[in-house]
Amino acid sequence: EVQLVESGGGLVQAGGSLRLSCAASGFTFDDYAIGWFRQAPGKEREGVSCISSSGGGTAYADSVKGRFTISRDNAKNTLYLQMNSLKPEDTAVYYCAKSKYALVSRRCADEYDYWGQGTQVTVSS
Repeated sequence: EVQLVESGGGLVQAGGSLRLSCAASGFTFDDYAIGWFRQAPGKEREGVSCISSSGGGTAYADSVKGRFTISRDNAKNTLYLQMNSLKPEDTAVYYCAKSKYALVSRRCADEYDYWGQGTQVTVSS
């Protein structure tokens, strides 16, 4: 059974940092790209960042470029999102998701077939 479990969310002041983790199991982790997505109340889900199976390819939403860094540890079956210089508009539930493919497209607009339950990130002003 495929499982993706996010952790690391919380409440932080604007300008602060958080590191999200996504622990994966039930599939061959280093065969697939993985992505981070977020959904704020009343808004559509958006792609934040994604990383190829090897970690050699990444993509970011324009809104987070230069502030967020995606990485993965294939030995630990874990995905990370380092979030710096957080802004109130980053407040959302953050989800990790498994892609159907090994590579990533420019805006993480690939097909994702398994999703985690999400972790809440709240940035206060």
